[in-house]
Amino acid sequence: MIKKITLFLLLVASVAAGGYFYVAQQVEQYVSQPLQLEEPQIFTIESGTSFNRVLASLTSAGLIESSDMVKLVRRFHPDLTQLRAGTYLIEPELTLREVLEEFKQGKEHQFSITFVEGSTFKEWREILESSPYLEHELQGLTEADIAKLLGSEHEKLEGLLLAETYHYTFGVSDLDILKRAANKLQAVLDEQWAQRQQKLPLKSAYEALILASIIEKETAVESERERVASVFVNRLNKRMRLQTDPTVIYGMGDKYDGNIRKKDLRTPTPYNTYTIFGLPPTPIAMPGEASIAAALNPEDSNYLYFVASGKGGHVFSKSLAEHNRAVRAYLKQLRSNK
Repeated sequence: MIKKITLFLLLVASVAAGGYFYVAQQVEQYVSQPLQLEEPQIFTIESGTSFNRVLASLTSAGLIESSDMVKLVRRFHPDLTQLRAGTYLIEPELTLREVLEEFKQGKEHQFSITFVEGSTFKEWREILESSPYLEHELQGLTEADIAKLLGSEHEKLEGLLLAETYHYTFGVSDLDILKRAANKLQAVLDEQWAQRQQKLPLKSAYEALILASIIEKETAVESERERVASVFVNRLNKRMRLQTDPTVIYGMGDKYDGNIRKKDLRTPTPYNTYTIFGLPPTPIAMPGEASIAAALNPEDSNYLYFVASGKGGHVFSKSLAEHNRAVRAYLKQLRSNK
């Protein structure tokens, strides 16, 4: 009798063990399934969302297959159930287990937004407005309103934000991005201002930004920045008008159609350096760190003019006669390229 009971118990234990093994295997297959995804996709877990709800959302999105084992995942894999709210980038060829590990570790996707050197604040606003997963706090605010929120003493933000690539996660606001850009610009400006050449014709760090913005718009050739800066510094020292086209274009605003005519050069605006002496009242673009450094440490030269070479760079001249010859050579180069 005892032997029969023992055999029965062994049989029950064997069946139970087999059943447990089968269920465990099924759960393992469920969490090991690859995502049904052909390209990367953004997936957001809202705060307070339960583990089972996350699995249900993945299933309803067609990313994983449904299974009766869903409710048993918590028992067999409690380590996968503590998920963090956030926005994630899930990629093809990942398994459900790997995705849940990312959710557990809180590896939120880093979005990026790039502002190029020489861009304007108007362009920045357009980029921010079209960027995904940003909280938009700037809508309806004027530039002066935004400047106040950034703690700026200037009503125009041109030149006061450092152009580069910024990374952010879901829930960050457009204002947060601008605050970071303003702080980074100020840090760069403070460092460069402390290392500036002596006896520059610049009364303040803000004037350095104005000059840097003009340099930024005049050349994209890295090796030319200090020389271009020297031309403007030399002209300022000699009280010559800067006569730089980018300032004319900025002063024209929406009237600029891609061409500058003689009448535009003669039409006074606060920014037209063909009609005003000295620097314009504000920067005309967002300068990069290299242009700020060039403005404060220009090359030691006697150059007063420069014109495009037609080959990607510029030709620099010390006299008007030299400059006129360089202009004629440039025009000839343009004609030969047609």
